[in-house]
Amino acid sequence: MSTEIRPYSLEIQQSELDDLKRRLKNTRWPDKETPDDWSQGLPLAYAQELCAYWADQYDWRRCEAMLNGYDQFITEIDGVDIHFLHIKSKHDSALPLVITHGWPGSVIEFHKVIGPLTDPTAHGGKAEDAFHLVLPTIPGYGFSGKPTKPGWTVEKVGEAWAQLMARLGYGRYGAQGGDWGSAVTTAIGAQDPDHCAGIHINMVAAAPDPDTMNDLTEKEQAALASLQHYQDWDSGYSKQQSTRPQTLGYGLVDSPAGQCAWIVEKYWSWMDCDGHPENVLTKDELLDNLMMYWLPGAGASSGRLYWQSFGNFTAGEVKVPTGCSLFPKEIFRASQRWAKKRYTDIQFWNEHDKGGHFAAFEQPDAFVGDVRAFFAKVR
Repeated sequence: MSTEIRPYSLEIQQSELDDLKRRLKNTRWPDKETPDDWSQGLPLAYAQELCAYWADQYDWRRCEAMLNGYDQFITEIDGVDIHFLHIKSKHDSALPLVITHGWPGSVIEFHKVIGPLTDPTAHGGKAEDAFHLVLPTIPGYGFSGKPTKPGWTVEKVGEAWAQLMARLGYGRYGAQGGDWGSAVTTAIGAQDPDHCAGIHINMVAAAPDPDTMNDLTEKEQAALASLQHYQDWDSGYSKQQSTRPQTLGYGLVDSPAGQCAWIVEKYWSWMDCDGHPENVLTKDELLDNLMMYWLPGAGASSGRLYWQSFGNFTAGEVKVPTGCSLFPKEIFRASQRWAKKRYTDIQFWNEHDKGGHFAAFEQPDAFVGDVRAFFAKVR
C-alpha cells in the first residue's frame, strides 16, 4: 500500500454537467402530494422549482473553484483513496483538528467555519484559538474512493483517520463531528487516546439511561418524544440504507431529481428552518452539497455505512476529554447524565437556543465558539 499524499484538484468534465442538465430536463415527475405540507415528503412544486434552478441557473464551476481554492489531497488507506482538504493555519501553535461530515452532508458543510478556525485573528478570535484543519471525506462519499468489499465500519473509518493524522505528521490532534461524523469522532476517541487530545461532537450519540426512566427531566421527556417521532415518521431512509442500499442506489444514481428529493427533505426535517430549508441555506448551498453525491454517483455507496454500522451507533465507552454541543432541532438530544454513561470525561456542555443537525452549516458562529471553547481546555 502506498503512503503517498498526492495533490488533488477537481476537474469535472463538461459532458457530465451536460448529462445532468439533460436528465433534469427529462425528469418523469410523480403526481402531487395530497396534503398541503411536507408530511409526505418533498413537495412536488418545490422539487420542480429546485431542479429547474439546478438545470438552468446553478453554477458548478463556482463551487468547483471554491473547493480548488483549498489545498486538496488524495491518499490511499487500506486500499481506498481518501480525499481530504488540509488547511493549515498561519499560527505555529495551531492544534490539528480532523472534522468529519455525515449523511447527507459533505465537506461543503464546513466552508463557513474554515476561515474562523484556521485564521481566528481575522475573525474575532485570538491566535491561541487556531487550528490546522483536516477535512476528510468518508469512503463511499464525495470524491473519496468506494470500498469494493464489506468492512468499512465507523470504527474502521476512525482507524483510517488516525492513520491519516499520523501520515500528516500530527502526533497530537483533536477530532470533531456530527451525524456519522459524531460516531467516527467517538471511535477515534475510544481507539486513539494516546494521540487524540479530545473530541467535540454536535450530535451526542448516547442511549437513554434505563435507570433514569422513573425520574425524567422535562428535557429528557422531550428527547424521548423526539426519538419516538424519528422512529415513527423520520427514519425510513435509515431503514432502507441499513438494509438494502444497493436497491436504493439504482434510482438515486440514475435520477438527479430522485437524489435531490432524498437529500433535501432531510435538510427540511433536521434543520431549524421554520418549515423551509431556504430559510437557512440558499439553493446554491443545498445544491453544492447535493453535487457531492450526484457527481461521484454516491447514492448506493454512501448508504452502505448504514448497512455496516447503523445498529452500532451508540456503542463503546470514551475516556478522552469530550465537549458536547446540543442544538434544539437535532434528531436526538441526549441529556448530560445519559451522555456521561458513555463519555466519561465531559469537560464542555452547551445547549443552544437555535440550530439543528447541520451545526457548522446552519449556525457557524455558534459552532466556532463552542469548538474554540472546548479545545482551549485540552490544547
